[in-house]
Amino acid sequence: MAEETPLTVVTCTAPVNIAVVKYWGKRDEELILPINSSLSVTLHQDQLKTTTTAAISRDFKEDRLWLNGEEANVGHPRLQSCLREMRRLARKRRGGSAGAAAPLSLSYKVHVASVNNFPTAAGLASSAAGYACLVHTLARLYGVEGELSDVARQGSGSACRSMLGGFVQWLMGERPDGKDSVAQQVAPETHWPELRVLILVVSAEKKPVGSTAGMQTSVDTSRLLKHRAEAVVPERMAQMIQFIRQRDFEGFGQLTMKDSNQFHATCLDTFPPIFYLNDISRRIIALAHRFNAHHGKTKVAYTFDAGPNAVVFTLADTVDEFVEVVKCSFPPESNGGQFLRGLPAGPALLSEELLSTVVLEPVPGAIRYILLTEPGPGPQPLDDPNLHLLGADGLPRLSA
Repeated sequence: MAEETPLTVVTCTAPVNIAVVKYWGKRDEELILPINSSLSVTLHQDQLKTTTTAAISRDFKEDRLWLNGEEANVGHPRLQSCLREMRRLARKRRGGSAGAAAPLSLSYKVHVASVNNFPTAAGLASSAAGYACLVHTLARLYGVEGELSDVARQGSGSACRSMLGGFVQWLMGERPDGKDSVAQQVAPETHWPELRVLILVVSAEKKPVGSTAGMQTSVDTSRLLKHRAEAVVPERMAQMIQFIRQRDFEGFGQLTMKDSNQFHATCLDTFPPIFYLNDISRRIIALAHRFNAHHGKTKVAYTFDAGPNAVVFTLADTVDEFVEVVKCSFPPESNGGQFLRGLPAGPALLSEELLSTVVLEPVPGAIRYILLTEPGPGPQPLDDPNLHLLGADGLPRLSA
């Protein structure tokens, strides 16, 4: 871009990730350092993504932020951490190459607009996608390269895992400064092409106890959480990586379910206890176990984060049948809305035996919709200027 251009604009998208070995609990609140390592699957941005535009101009009077069209508090401490750190890295890079032209004055204020194409704060890892997107976008804006997952981590712990595609581990690290608490890719999104992910949206409401408050209470009060972090997770990380590398769905699925159940057990062991699962969540768990028992092997595997929505992993050849089972178990309200969103699924005929042993008491309308997706890549730049969320004046476009 020519130097006389008043506005420098960059737009990127970033993915949601779903942990299969859960992160719950920090050893350092400020730097967001976890008490255990974790492992996640990055979901495809064709179905779930955050889009962020960042712009700088000498004309901007102050840093400003818009989330899903509404102006938001730019002074949020975690947002400030990321901005400060990105500007520091940009300054460091400038200092390192004395000859480099620096048309982008680092004293210029930044405007940031971000939109999610899914419900925010409903247990769908919106903060992870949001902060990964912010950091990736600012990195391109300021020309910063290299390890950035530790910057994203300072916005939202799990955001460091959304900086990469496919299967990602977040190493807890040991250093007090957190420099070794970073994300690493275990396998790319192309590694397991048959893997599919179904998100069963029970509720799109905000959760009653936010993750930040919830996990600190757990660290302070749950003996089980301490045991989990020290004695259980290290072995599970090694096993999960092995199952993923071998594309062993039986092992992957069982461990995913066990780890989800243990995470929710630590929430229950917190004092006062935290309940993220609701009655429908528990019905989905029971349904998955009946479905697997019917088939005599692990065909579907559930996991739940800090909210009631189920994420179900399965293989492509099981999708049609399981979607049909979910429809029979939780008949959709006929509100004309699309019950299955995302990737398409075909029709399936269920046997009488399956219906009688797996679909017990249908609960109409309990699941709002199903989103079908698959593993996907990390953050991506959007080069089409028509996709910028900010206009030439640095303010949100009306269509955005």
